[in-house]
Amino acid sequence: MSFSQATFDFYRDLEVDNSREFWTARRQDWEEHVRQPMLELVEALAGEFGEAKIFRPNRDVRFAKDKSPYKMHQGAWVPVGPAMGWYVQVSADGLMTGGGFYHAEPAVLKSFRDAVNGDGGTLQRRLDELPRAFEVAGDRLVRVPRGYDPEHPRADLLRHTTLTVGRRYQTLPANVVSQVRRDWRALLPVIDWLDEALADI
Repeated sequence: MSFSQATFDFYRDLEVDNSREFWTARRQDWEEHVRQPMLELVEALAGEFGEAKIFRPNRDVRFAKDKSPYKMHQGAWVPVGPAMGWYVQVSADGLMTGGGFYHAEPAVLKSFRDAVNGDGGTLQRRLDELPRAFEVAGDRLVRVPRGYDPEHPRADLLRHTTLTVGRRYQTLPANVVSQVRRDWRALLPVIDWLDEALADI
């Protein structure tokens, strides 16, 4: 079993009716066309990348203005370190693969910035060498943080508070497992740099 048009159709319908009633009526579609293919995907990749966490479909709406009960995508995460690793997601928009770090405590963020300040040229080269289809993203400060040179050659990287690299597919690759494996392998030099830079935290 693999992702199919039925996967995208489920999320397009959920965009129209994000309700518990819809979910109850279509839960079997989610199980068959979303959850099971995701389980099979991460199981096929586990031998090389490690065990994945498949996220729950329910949203945490306790402090959210939007009280829609269900997420508009299904994601899975393979941790390498705290808040760092590989990611894959399906939604109405298609398939997304990626990696990086999505959160950093102050001490972790300082280690990242210190590493960028020192050996960050290696990280920049690895990002530059990725296939052009990958997009470097993440939250960033408006200015270079205090304590670092505002004119630093890697000022843009120093402004990051999270750093992610991703690639999107509007149509499914012929072999999803093989494509996710290729994308994660392409990101390995970046993940390795981040893992080493933050290893002492």
